[in-house]
Amino acid sequence: MLKKGCRIAARESTPTPGRSWTTGFSRHLPQDLVSDQLGRLALFCLVAMALWTSGLLIDQLVKLTMPGIYQYTGWKPRILEGIGIVVSGLMYLYVRYAGHSQETKVNASLLYLVLNAAAIAALNSWVAPPPLKAEMVQVSWIVILLLVFSMIAAVSPGKMLATALVAASLDPLGVWLAHLRGAAVPGPFATFIIFWPNYVAAGLSTIPSRFLSHVGHKLNKARELGSYELVNLLGQGGMGEVWEAKHRLLARRAAVKLVRPELLGASSDAEAKLVLKRFEREAQATAALNSPHTIQVFDFGSTDDGTFFYVMELLMGRDLESLVREFGPLPAARAGYLIRQVCHSLADAHARGLVHRDIKPANIYVCRMGLEYDFVKVLDFGLVKLNSQASKERIQTLMTADQRTTGTPAYMAPEIILGEAVIDRRADVYALGCVAYYALTGQLVFEADTPMKMLLQHVQAEPIPPSQRTELPIPRELDELVLSCLQKDPNKRPQNAEVLLNMAIGCKSGDCWNQDLAKGWWNKHLPEFTAPLSLGDYGHSESPERMVVLQ
Repeated sequence: MLKKGCRIAARESTPTPGRSWTTGFSRHLPQDLVSDQLGRLALFCLVAMALWTSGLLIDQLVKLTMPGIYQYTGWKPRILEGIGIVVSGLMYLYVRYAGHSQETKVNASLLYLVLNAAAIAALNSWVAPPPLKAEMVQVSWIVILLLVFSMIAAVSPGKMLATALVAASLDPLGVWLAHLRGAAVPGPFATFIIFWPNYVAAGLSTIPSRFLSHVGHKLNKARELGSYELVNLLGQGGMGEVWEAKHRLLARRAAVKLVRPELLGASSDAEAKLVLKRFEREAQATAALNSPHTIQVFDFGSTDDGTFFYVMELLMGRDLESLVREFGPLPAARAGYLIRQVCHSLADAHARGLVHRDIKPANIYVCRMGLEYDFVKVLDFGLVKLNSQASKERIQTLMTADQRTTGTPAYMAPEIILGEAVIDRRADVYALGCVAYYALTGQLVFEADTPMKMLLQHVQAEPIPPSQRTELPIPRELDELVLSCLQKDPNKRPQNAEVLLNMAIGCKSGDCWNQDLAKGWWNKHLPEFTAPLSLGDYGHSESPERMVVLQ
């Protein structure tokens, strides 16, 4: 495991995300790099199909308009071009939609390369007469085929060379077959001279493979964070990236948050260090909490290039913001059930003198945890503030390096907006009231067309009860609980998350939601999460939406 402040190899680039590792040569490449190559291979198939189609149409057009110079006669060229169209279309469908491994698809692409070369060679010698003189050097379409394919497919240099030599030799083979049919053809040496560009292209085709192998090796090294390897890029925010990672020994999936200096937008090295210090404090603060509803931090450290990282548990589910946006406001019972869990996490933080300061639906993750559904995890303690006089000056400096307000306007307490000197746990209570309002109604407490107007409403306007902004029934006790959190005067709110938790437990509507109802909802709306679990299931996903993305 990495320790705090450890130095590790610097990362070198950020590839496109993919999914799984493959075997053979592709195993030595980052899986997302192989997936990217397969995407280009699918495009290559479409281009080939378009070229074969164009050839067929051009042949017909030339035959009709200029029959005297038309080279290809009879049905043979149309048969070959038709086969090229069909094979290219089938290959495209196979690469895009077949459930086979990436390695199998790459190997199938080699056969596809040879089939295309065979069709080209047949057009060059079977349909049209072959060149008779060595001086008539012929640049076959096989040359272009080899050069383009080699820059797309993630194939080992040896396998690429062997396949390219087979493809390059199909033109000379076609001349020999023409000789067997009795056609006048050049001798073996002259044939080689005529088609020597094929063999030059075959040799050059190994260069991209060697380059890809070198780059893949460097990327794999760059992605090693101690015992963890970065696998999939899950998301990017203004200050960092979040990757799916795997532990090389424990078979444990994790989420790794990377904060690179160039993403900070700091005006000076000193400011960049201050912001990086924020993320180090986030990792330390989150690791100190032990509520089951706070995301777990496994490790943290920094790289040689100044990139700060920390390793967290990887979750399966949706954040509350996207959940409500996709499926609508929650029933009162379910909302109360989730809010209790958020209160549990914040109560633990408040008991330790920590204030989250950025509670919002995007930082509340609703997930499957083992056999439990609607299990809540509170994320992103990046704006956490120690609620002690001794550390007040140091933390305030870190949080407002150039007098910027921290937090999210739609969930910001009036005292934060007004810049009051004391910001404590009651600011989290206000934000949680805004979150509960959003969960119950699908709407913000205050709507405005600019952040400033929204901030002014948080300071001056009285909120409309949530029960009046939704057609779903909301019990009076839950209505009053939310409104108590939204009091402008901090002294009139519940004084911390523990008090709010006890009030939420007193709202009996939350008792009406249970695991049977939760599992039924997930089975209906998010069935991909309800399948039986096996080792390593957490983190395997076709869609990054399934996994936690901290930004």
